[in-house]
Amino acid sequence: MYDSEDDYDSDEDPEFLSSEEDMEFLSDQQHDAGLSPKTKQSVWGVIDKAKLAQVQDESLAAVQGILGCSRDTARKLLTHFQWNKEALFGTLADRSEEAVYQSAGVISRSEAETHDVPSSGEIECGCCFCDVPVAAATTMECGHTYCNDCWQQHFKVQIGEGNSRRLPCMAVKCGAICDDRQVRKLLRKEGKLLQKYEEKLLDSYIEDNKSVRWCPSVPHCGCAIQVDGDPQCEPVCQCGCKFCFQCGLDPHSPCTCEMWKQWQRKCSDDSETANWLNTNTKPCPKCQNQVEKNGGCNLVVCRCGQAFCWLCGASTGRSHTWETISGHSCGRYKEDVDKKINEAQRNLQRYIHYNSRWEAHVASQKLEAKQVAEIREKIAELEDNGTELKDYTWLSQALQQLFCARRILGNSYVSAFYFFGNDMFSDEITPEQNDINKSLFEDQQACLETEVERLSKLIETPVNEMVDSKRFEVINSTANVDKRLIKLFELIENDFLAKIMHSTQSIAPYKGESTLHSSTPQENSSYTAVAASSSEDSDVIPACPSSHGLHSAEGQRHEHPPSAERLIGSEKRARRL
Repeated sequence: MYDSEDDYDSDEDPEFLSSEEDMEFLSDQQHDAGLSPKTKQSVWGVIDKAKLAQVQDESLAAVQGILGCSRDTARKLLTHFQWNKEALFGTLADRSEEAVYQSAGVISRSEAETHDVPSSGEIECGCCFCDVPVAAATTMECGHTYCNDCWQQHFKVQIGEGNSRRLPCMAVKCGAICDDRQVRKLLRKEGKLLQKYEEKLLDSYIEDNKSVRWCPSVPHCGCAIQVDGDPQCEPVCQCGCKFCFQCGLDPHSPCTCEMWKQWQRKCSDDSETANWLNTNTKPCPKCQNQVEKNGGCNLVVCRCGQAFCWLCGASTGRSHTWETISGHSCGRYKEDVDKKINEAQRNLQRYIHYNSRWEAHVASQKLEAKQVAEIREKIAELEDNGTELKDYTWLSQALQQLFCARRILGNSYVSAFYFFGNDMFSDEITPEQNDINKSLFEDQQACLETEVERLSKLIETPVNEMVDSKRFEVINSTANVDKRLIKLFELIENDFLAKIMHSTQSIAPYKGESTLHSSTPQENSSYTAVAASSSEDSDVIPACPSSHGLHSAEGQRHEHPPSAERLIGSEKRARRL
């Protein structure tokens, strides 16, 4: 089952690492072997409400400093380019400033200087056609002038329709965006409306920014996640919510986002059962109840007494032979119907197979989660009592790895459902190659499942019975689970997805090393940096009372997955104690 000489069968007694030198050797071997796949780098951080304005101000200041424009102009340009400074500067390098400004609805410097606005007297409003004093009218940067009442009504309608971030000028075919300072001045007496306008301007940094996404926690924690680099990652918010940044759904690696969306749809509307019913049953033309054919004859009789043709569903008489129905001919081929029935049955059986295994691992993860609090309370009690084992980090990290592996293992059945025997990649993969891929995948999946179940059984051992041999067994099993996860992701990324030429689907990569946490904010940024790779970070489990965790600058605890190196390090500390 294991494909290297360092692996062992779970039915045999493992060779434990019994000395510090052996542990160091294991660490060097894992590092030299390059177990972690080549992952696409990402850095993600948490932005809370208190820091949102500061982060936005930094982006605005950066554009102002380079372009020498006003804050209002910088906001309009960044909103148009979805707060992507690199895209803005790159476009300005390729095109003229006037063309870029025009596409963003911004009035260029040359155009703004040509507007001649009277300083006294009366002016005709271009909307209500009333003569009003110049002081009661407002001229925007584009040069269009309307009375203040018309501007206010226009802003109320636009803000109500959700256009707060880019309030357009009232003039027909103008396309210019209204100046923020003028909008605030006109809405100063509309407290709630002005507050909504300010909030939408602030939220623009998140809602218009492809590299930032609100945390999907319910109830909402008020935080957002910003990713620098590859968006295909699964970050963890400071509230403990983990999600896929690309699609905003639950973490689903090694499934692609498209696979997971289809799977959720399939599970929610029971589409496979509906598909089978549609193919294997027909509605009675009289009572509309679904009727299943239980014989070879194409004349079917409903319980209500109505006879009808199975091939076309039309009402008929009862006089018939094995091949024809008297007075009826629908001209359809029986072979086509039988083929559809067999295909529907096969698809239903596949769905039941993969769904049952996915649900089994989801249920196991929920049961294991209930044991976490009890185990950690026992760990805290043993540490306080001053028992021989001073450091139980290895056990906490084993729990963390088990949660991560259990979720990935369950999701692997979802990815298998779509990779093999499905139409998603039928144009890219031949049936022969599909069979080869299926065998390779199931071998890796079986190895991972065996080791995950072994680790789960080891963790169920009472904490006070964790003797040295059992401790090393947990450490070895944790490292082997990590190794199996790496191999599974390498297979999917390098042998499956990499060979599909006409598909843009990808998965959040797994990395066996620990998630890096920053104790200081990133350079030139005010959000709290949390992770340093688009890796399979962690599955957050309830906070541990033990002090062996990492904390961000805000004092928030962020759990992370174990790696062999960190487990070994914890053992070294335990030995010194």
